[in-house]
Amino acid sequence: MDNSCREYLFLTDFFMASGTAAQDLFNAIMGKTLTMFLKHMEDYANECYDSIAIFLSIHVVYRYQCIMEKRGVPALQRYWETILHCMWPRFEYIVELNVQSVRDCDPQKLGHIDVRPNFITRRYAEFSAAVVGISQSFPEYPDDRVQVVLGKLQNEVENFILKMAAEFPHRKEQLIFLINNYDMMLGVITERTTEDSKESESFKELLTARTHEFIEEVLITHFGLMVTFVKDCEATIERGNLDGLSREEKRVQQIVRGFNEYWKRALEMINQDVMRAFTNFKNGTQILQGALTQLIQYYHRFQKVLAVGPLKNLPIRNELINIHHVMVEVKKFKPTF
Repeated sequence: MDNSCREYLFLTDFFMASGTAAQDLFNAIMGKTLTMFLKHMEDYANECYDSIAIFLSIHVVYRYQCIMEKRGVPALQRYWETILHCMWPRFEYIVELNVQSVRDCDPQKLGHIDVRPNFITRRYAEFSAAVVGISQSFPEYPDDRVQVVLGKLQNEVENFILKMAAEFPHRKEQLIFLINNYDMMLGVITERTTEDSKESESFKELLTARTHEFIEEVLITHFGLMVTFVKDCEATIERGNLDGLSREEKRVQQIVRGFNEYWKRALEMINQDVMRAFTNFKNGTQILQGALTQLIQYYHRFQKVLAVGPLKNLPIRNELINIHHVMVEVKKFKPTF
């Protein structure tokens, strides 16, 4: 590039040429050299399967174009365009091969799987982060083709994760696997790109949705009677059928006495289950806090339901543990870092 700039500027000064005349002089001198370079570049690109190398080369060309434009040297414009026409289809082709590879992957042929992040999702996250990071480092040349091919790859990876999760027999294990993988991919991508990138936002939404579902699953496991009762009664109250609550006395007694006996032990079990399940300690801690916060909310809603209609006269209400006492115990599981 530097030699071409110097040659072009010398020709325009020495021969006092400009426009087409200057370009013709430049082509007469440098044409064979540029043709040789293009031939080697095409041969290399056609045999290359390193999509990151191709994409880096594309952005090197973009930067060279920008530099030459600032220098006022148009001599290599057609040369750069020819290289880009060679590089872009190859980049798209290589990524399409990756898309097809993920699509054809059979989870049952991968051998033993566990709830930890899968190596395929990590490779995808690192690849996507690299491409997005390169794009964001030079936003003067945006190209929709990057988003198109990365979108296809992301869709296939998301489908692959769901297929992998389906290999686990229990929903709780499926959710742990999904959360671990979404969290890992989000962490890799946000570390190397901006937090508001399209890929980051997508995995944030998926992670949030599955986390909420996991929290509900955990609470159903340990406090299922109370959670189900709250939802049923709130629906009954919303319909205005307060008389229907009068048949719930026996159910309320079972829930209150069961909660009083079990809740502290359940907190310990939830803490152990959550902290063992997730590979990212910070994420596991946040999920634990989310589960305990949701438990407090359910218990508060439970007490509100017991203050409505015929339930407010039940003697069992006197045995309810004060919610502030529950909150004090919950705070013991709050992280100290």
